[in-house]
Amino acid sequence: MSEIPAVRCRAAFISDIHLGTRGCQAAMLLEFIRELDCETLYLVGDIVDGWKMKSGWFWPHGHNDVVQKILRLARKGVRVVYIPGNHDDRIRDFCGVHFGGVVVCRDAIHEAADGQRYLVTHGDEFDAVVQHAKWLSFLGDWGYRGLLGMNTHFNRARRLLDLGYWSLSAYIKHRVKKAVQFVDRFEDAMAAEARRRGVAGVICGHIHKAEMRDIGGVVYINDGDWVESCTAVVERHDGTFEIIHWLEARESLGAPVMERIAA
Repeated sequence: MSEIPAVRCRAAFISDIHLGTRGCQAAMLLEFIRELDCETLYLVGDIVDGWKMKSGWFWPHGHNDVVQKILRLARKGVRVVYIPGNHDDRIRDFCGVHFGGVVVCRDAIHEAADGQRYLVTHGDEFDAVVQHAKWLSFLGDWGYRGLLGMNTHFNRARRLLDLGYWSLSAYIKHRVKKAVQFVDRFEDAMAAEARRRGVAGVICGHIHKAEMRDIGGVVYINDGDWVESCTAVVERHDGTFEIIHWLEARESLGAPVMERIAA
């Protein structure tokens, strides 16, 4: 049985894991990391959910496994860059500090294999709600968690019917006009910042919507999340980028790889 990792790349970008919440898909993320072979791993914000942990402690063993696996990658020589988001904003106080081989940065410039440069940032600083009406952001977060709770029960019923995972909360968000308008404004703001910085594109998270497209000559890339969609972005060794939809990718890996994951 081959021991070659299924996801081999130059750099990987993951965000919005929300460790410390019941919605976190830690088991899925652990599968992905075990199949990941990269030179640099960017943690693009909201890795730990400090907002939720203020109201109650939730930290199962699987969440600790994710942290330990990331630290193990750093010990093995993978460059790990942690860029905090709004849910783990307290970690911004430690920018420039190394934790077990993990360096904390406010944002970063990633140079791809083809020489193109990309701004890497969580994105909350370009969200007017987070910056100017934090109480509304907390209220929205509470409502979002309610949707995720419904999502859990909904997918439990789907499993009983032998149906695959389907995100009810993502479906509702993408169908609500105001949410769609917010996403469009956010993407435009991110592209404008990349243009201002003089880089080819931007790689971010925050809005839990994996996307890769051109916006006025700027490459906009969002790596999604590990609550609903279980997505990551990877840079291949030729400098091209790809969104990995892990829920779909793991199904195509076949029994040998899935057995290795279980082991």
